[in-house]
Amino acid sequence: MRISTEELARELKRTCAALYTVYGDEPLLALEAGDRIRARARAEGYAEREVLIAEQYFDWSQLKASGNSLSLFGTRRLLELRIPNGKPGTDGGPALAEYCARLPEDTVSLIMLPELDWRAQKSAWFAALEQAGVMVEAKAVPRARLPAWLSGRLKMQDQHADEQTLEFIAAKIEGNLLAGYQEVQKLALLCPPGEIPFEKAKDAVLDVARFDVYELGAIVLAGDAQHYARVIEGLRGEGAAPTLVLWAITEELHAAGRVIAELAAGRPMQQALRTARVWGAREQLMQRHVGRDGAPRVEGALRQAARIDRMIKGLATGDVWDELLQLGLRFARL
Repeated sequence: MRISTEELARELKRTCAALYTVYGDEPLLALEAGDRIRARARAEGYAEREVLIAEQYFDWSQLKASGNSLSLFGTRRLLELRIPNGKPGTDGGPALAEYCARLPEDTVSLIMLPELDWRAQKSAWFAALEQAGVMVEAKAVPRARLPAWLSGRLKMQDQHADEQTLEFIAAKIEGNLLAGYQEVQKLALLCPPGEIPFEKAKDAVLDVARFDVYELGAIVLAGDAQHYARVIEGLRGEGAAPTLVLWAITEELHAAGRVIAELAAGRPMQQALRTARVWGAREQLMQRHVGRDGAPRVEGALRQAARIDRMIKGLATGDVWDELLQLGLRFARL
């Protein structure tokens, strides 16, 4: 069974499973999920705890031995396995599958993994973990949901804020939820229970935002010019490579061009999206973004991208970051 970190609390109230696997790209939510599982296990009497860390040269026979060994004090126990790189390897994969097939009695097993790519999630050992227990995915909180997430966190410390204040804080912590959590805790120390005034939040909350270049495509597809400008400025301040930023934008430009060409040829939207290899959440964004008359504008944006590429290579003059800003804003207005 696969659930989100938001659903974990409800699931733990219902039962305490024999196996939990926590994985994902959001460290804060993964840490909290692990803490909740450990607390539930302690409440159920799993007092003893053993931790295995599967780093390089880890002997996977230890997992089987730990599963077969009796508790030192004859009590229930929590057996925790951490795989920091998320790659159990040729020995670890079969060992995990075998462990899942014979889960030890009087033991709650907790497997901690980082973010996994699609290949790892299609592996036999991952399928065995999902089939044998509860799979908890610690997904990053999307930017659009950050204000609601902040509202829930403030509520936990008997505080609340208006929409403007929540949006301001969200902009300051975007892409850095762990540091953002610390900023929320700071507000609990600086402000009494109740509503947090905007001016107080403005003075207290630091700018701890971190930006991911791979999110630029979704931002321009969404047409959020203000957000795009902030991310570009943030990436520039972080020293991101302009080549990578240009690639992220042109990938979406090429995809938009292919969709527009397919639509112009009379293909239905879904077929056009498949041909352009547009999947998942990008589908809806792309459908809102393109039109049958958009080809000349996409071609113009690609010509601008080519000029920026020459600037990056030193073959043309100009401010590369300003041109990247203008390119994204132009694309967002398609």
